[in-house]
Amino acid sequence: MTVQIAFFIALAIAILLGFALVAAPWLLRPSGEARRMLDVVTSTRPDRRTIRSKEIVMEKILALARSFRARLGLSEDEKLRQRFVSAGLKGGSKLDVYFLARFMMPLGGIVAGTFIPENTAFWCLSLAALGYLLPDIWLTRAVKKRQKRIRKGIPDAIDLLVICVEAGLGLDQALLRVGQELAISYPDINEEFNVINLEQRAGKPRLEAWQGLADRTKLPEFIALVTMLQQTDRFGTPIVRALSRYSEEIRTERRHRAEEAAAKTKVKILFPLVLFIFPCLFIVLLGPAILSIMRSFH
Repeated sequence: MTVQIAFFIALAIAILLGFALVAAPWLLRPSGEARRMLDVVTSTRPDRRTIRSKEIVMEKILALARSFRARLGLSEDEKLRQRFVSAGLKGGSKLDVYFLARFMMPLGGIVAGTFIPENTAFWCLSLAALGYLLPDIWLTRAVKKRQKRIRKGIPDAIDLLVICVEAGLGLDQALLRVGQELAISYPDINEEFNVINLEQRAGKPRLEAWQGLADRTKLPEFIALVTMLQQTDRFGTPIVRALSRYSEEIRTERRHRAEEAAAKTKVKILFPLVLFIFPCLFIVLLGPAILSIMRSFH
């Protein structure tokens, strides 16, 4: 009994220390205002700035926490950051919450598996693996949902873009106007168009800004649109004609997707029809006859 109590105490201490190491970069990280003030008023030269012992200890803790997260595969990389951008989740705090959930949920699965009396080791491993994969599954679903919302509004956005360009607006002004018009119905498209506008104001070339849109969304429609803009810029094709033709192609593609979804419903409705509707019909139609037969046998 004493050994079991010592084991659970050691397990609780290990979980607490692991939680502290994973959460240290998030909890000890200074705010944005504090970092900017430190960059302004401090200097890295040894003769102008004295490093205090508190800063040294905090830096060692953060370095240990970063190395621990890297060994567990909980450190951020460019691919993961790109997935967060594709899901519309921006900011370092969301990455920290993601890593924290990916670390704590397997531990919670192990603790939950200990309460199952039979096959405890199997359930601990299974629930820990499930807890480790759940944040990644959630992130993948968030990316797909946002892509679906954006894909739904692309034909309307291209049509409005054609109308604005035909009315005499430049491509950049038309893009900003279309984003404002779609801010309520399709806020994701408005957000992406605002990002393009801000990047161009910062000095980024137009084609590179549009290529960034294709990289963030990873949608074939925007990839084809960027390719079309590159060709029109290279060969001098009128932008209105190219956008009109591309708008027709997008409309045709959306109609084909709708027809495909309608054709799939015939197969999808077969399973609920067989499993739920037919048994009810059999009970209603054959029930009285079965009861009559049972009474006659009695």
